[in-house]
Amino acid sequence: MDVAVFILVVLAFVALSGALVRLVRVPLPVLQIAIGAALAWPARGLHVEIDPELFLLVFIPPLLFGDAFAAPKRELIELRGPILDLAIGLVFFTIVGFGYALHWLVPSIPLVVAFALAAVLSPTDAVAVSSIVDRNVVPARLMHILEGESLLNDASGLVMFRFATAAALTGSFSLAAASLTFLYAVAAGILAGVAALIIAAKALQILGRIGGTPAEAQVLVMILLPFVSYLIAEHVGASGILAAVTAGLLTGTSGIFRFLSVSARIQAMSLWSTLAFIFNGALFILLGLQLPDIIRKVPPELTSRHWLFEPALTVLLLTLCLIGLRFLWIWIGDIAAGIAARLGKREAEPFGFRVRLAGSVAGVRGAITLAGILSLPLALQDGSAFPARDVVIFLAAGVIICSLIIASLALPRIARGLVEPGEDPGAAEERRARVGAANAAIAKIESLAGEGEEGEVAEARLAVADSIVAGYRRRIAASDEAEEARTEAREAGRLELELRRAGIEAERTAVRAMFRSREINDHTMRALLSEITLTEALLKSRRDRK
Repeated sequence: MDVAVFILVVLAFVALSGALVRLVRVPLPVLQIAIGAALAWPARGLHVEIDPELFLLVFIPPLLFGDAFAAPKRELIELRGPILDLAIGLVFFTIVGFGYALHWLVPSIPLVVAFALAAVLSPTDAVAVSSIVDRNVVPARLMHILEGESLLNDASGLVMFRFATAAALTGSFSLAAASLTFLYAVAAGILAGVAALIIAAKALQILGRIGGTPAEAQVLVMILLPFVSYLIAEHVGASGILAAVTAGLLTGTSGIFRFLSVSARIQAMSLWSTLAFIFNGALFILLGLQLPDIIRKVPPELTSRHWLFEPALTVLLLTLCLIGLRFLWIWIGDIAAGIAARLGKREAEPFGFRVRLAGSVAGVRGAITLAGILSLPLALQDGSAFPARDVVIFLAAGVIICSLIIASLALPRIARGLVEPGEDPGAAEERRARVGAANAAIAKIESLAGEGEEGEVAEARLAVADSIVAGYRRRIAASDEAEEARTEAREAGRLELELRRAGIEAERTAVRAMFRSREINDHTMRALLSEITLTEALLKSRRDRK
């Protein structure tokens, strides 16, 4: 019962945070962490012990799957060079640079444990970044790189974290064995994601052959997909995170949606957006719930000079060290890309100083860092306490909060003015696609209208075809490159949407009136209201895109 109440409380505050963020003018992740800390701060407040393995299984697969599914695949492929450079190269660079810096700053932390903390701090959280800064003020190329990096560096960072933890436990480390294990974890993780996708496709095929299968059953298969991919990979000792990412990346292009009914597709997309909001919010609130206990237990190694300023300064210096290492690596990669472009006689696309700085500050740390560091064992193999465990947990939590605060304050200011005013390239691409699709529809409808019957049936077919084609022509006019034509079409479209919304509201009122007068039962009312709501949602989508 206590667990159920705790879950309901967390969900209630996730919903509340969605409303409060409009009033308090702070990024949503920061607000949710603050809510969690406020709930846990009193001695009799909410307190929960996180099981890191369960935490990773419940939260990480669906979130990474959803991010990978929504990520623009074309841009990720085009930017695979800088993405892999950050997701793999920067991880190793961070482990070495940050590990030595931490060991020098806090000598009580053994070097191998410092490397473990550096590895678990390597993964970045693009979800938090997108909540902090508007996508419209960050260059699209940079945002795509940050998204791709965050999808892949979770796997590389956690795999290296496991190596460093194992070295701390056993006192030995083999570079050759670690390299082979890393390659196996990556390759097997990718294969596990593909295998889970095949299993899901086969399950949907079987459900489709049975006939009459509820759409909810098909949606459930899609919900289970990221968890199945994660568990398969973990079972064979591979990267479950990479398996979930692989499944998400391939879902949109694999054709699996053709096995879903129309109703199942609509429900799946709507449910995923809701789950993403719930999981993200609960994740940051749980992070906030851990903070009071972590802060109350500041390790004595960090308070030898002052109980407050020394730990706070240490966290700030380590966060700035991560930002500096990231800036240095991006700058070196920019130079290397420019040299490679000149050698290949291609045009280079260098980042400017502000873009490099924005990319460095945007490397905020999040839930995977916390879950990873909390999974550190309590004792070594000989039974002695794991060295500096409390210290690195405190520092990891501090760096997460500090990186979020710095990004919240600095990133909007750094990014301001980086995007030139004018039409978004994505919007222009969408406009061209709408015109192409509408022209194809007109051609098909006109060819069908001229076929078949004669007489009254043919006249009725032509009248219906003219009505449908007129709608497509208005869509083309609304996407016309000439501003005057687009303005006229938009005004006509606005009037049409206004009248349609009025008609929909009249429909809804009439259906409810018939229900109150008992002319129809509640099942009929729900069926009609569902259709009306779907039509209204489509109209709202059209209005928002104009």
